[in-house]
Amino acid sequence: MKIVLLGYGKMGQLIERFALKRGHEVVLIVDEENRDSIELEDIEDADIAIDFSTPHVALDNISLCFEANLPLVVGTTGWYDHLEEVKETCLDANQALLYGSNFSIGVNIFFHINKLLAKAINPYKQYDVQVEEIHHIHKLDAPSGTAITIAEGILDGIDSKAGWVNSVEGSGEEVIPKADELLIESLRIEEVPGTHTVLYSSEVDQIEFKHTAHSREGFALGAVIAAEWLYGKKGFFQVTEMFDFNK
Repeated sequence: MKIVLLGYGKMGQLIERFALKRGHEVVLIVDEENRDSIELEDIEDADIAIDFSTPHVALDNISLCFEANLPLVVGTTGWYDHLEEVKETCLDANQALLYGSNFSIGVNIFFHINKLLAKAINPYKQYDVQVEEIHHIHKLDAPSGTAITIAEGILDGIDSKAGWVNSVEGSGEEVIPKADELLIESLRIEEVPGTHTVLYSSEVDQIEFKHTAHSREGFALGAVIAAEWLYGKKGFFQVTEMFDFNK
């Protein structure tokens, strides 16, 4: 495939490496230096785009790809408030977009088991639950998109929780969740690639369910595999659809 990379930070560079290794061609790299000069004709001859940019330009990148009839994999998070309108635009225009908070195979297995665990614990009201996420200090959004996906999986299975709230360590703002609120605690520590923990606590014991990323390589490889999966399709997809274990 001829790939356009939207965003060329550490993730973009890793994605380029895995794309080339898997026999693809990176025909254009778009970053902060040249984003304002990119025109429609610059991307029209490509086969697919992969976006790991920043939340404030992700929507513009999506619009540009739709206009160019270019399938798009979006790994950038922080724009999900506009998810429904993007989905509607994508389907109305017969475009192709796959988005996800995390493209790691291990994390997507984690997502699946997280939902099963929530449903298994739901009858036992003595357990309270919270989510903790740790990332590197360069991450722009909090909570992480992965943590939000985990929280949504818990909310689907735990009747006692109606929504989630976020507490960012070091922000100076104390967040005390209500009884029906799921707490997502965000920590930013040096160069941590990503650690997510679900904690179920009762007076007599605690259950910890954790995923620890050792590097960003799993995310990058997963993004390239996602582009291969999306190529030739039309529609609006979530990365979890690549890992449908019920099929």
